[in-house]
Amino acid sequence: MKKWGFLLVILLCMGFAFENKIPFLQDRVEIQEYIGTTENIEKKEVTLDDIHQGNLLLVNKKYPVHQKSIKSDVVNLFSHDKLTNGYGLLRSEIYLSEEVSYRFSNMIAAAQKDGVDHFSINSGFRGFEEQSTLYKEMGSDYALPAGYSEHNLGLSLDVGSTQMKMEDAAEGKWIEKNAWKYGFILRYPKDKTDVTGILYEPWHIRYVGLPHSAIMKEKNLVLEEYMDYLKEEKSISASVNGEKYTVFYYPVSERMTIDVPMNRDYEVSGNNVDGVIVTVFE
Repeated sequence: MKKWGFLLVILLCMGFAFENKIPFLQDRVEIQEYIGTTENIEKKEVTLDDIHQGNLLLVNKKYPVHQKSIKSDVVNLFSHDKLTNGYGLLRSEIYLSEEVSYRFSNMIAAAQKDGVDHFSINSGFRGFEEQSTLYKEMGSDYALPAGYSEHNLGLSLDVGSTQMKMEDAAEGKWIEKNAWKYGFILRYPKDKTDVTGILYEPWHIRYVGLPHSAIMKEKNLVLEEYMDYLKEEKSISASVNGEKYTVFYYPVSERMTIDVPMNRDYEVSGNNVDGVIVTVFE
């Protein structure tokens, strides 16, 4: 009976892991182990400009937004009905990356299946001029100077509940628990204000994509810490809900080449600091 009881505990634990889509991580993986032999690897040229482009850019008081960092697919959500199914808009001019808005819509559809369906977008992409005006009106306690806000990228949005404040609303609780499954992170959590330098904002989410959001959730890392983690480990692997990924960090100081797979999908993103991150989809 003891043997069967032990097996039952193991099966229950496995079931819990799959139900909650917990990622399984393994540190320090060599690129050949996952991409294959060098015959399946090609060289890709990267430059200093690539450091400031992509979905993993670190933007804060130290690392500002570059003009080339702004997403090129920013649209006015009010003019795109297909992008706003399941949630409202606070006003008629709210802009966001089209890619990110699709991801957000998928997340909202999942929340509705859980019975949580009073979402709104209160703010999205802001140009430098709008950010400057907001900073002057609200001050440094509640806004960042133009060029130093994630809202200047097109990857971040402020999500609200039509029922109550996000910190008290079911929508806020659902976002905090589930956003990582859809590539989003709660950018300024309550327990990381000493790292981010920003007070707790339960409404501010940022798109980084999988597997990055899953790794950050499991290891309780904010973006600043995650960038340091990648630089220290150089390469990591993750399995999220049955999908396998490998992530590599490359420092970039000038025009150079990096290894990328020939026969697998991959993404390259700068970190807005000193290098690029290659995410390989297994």
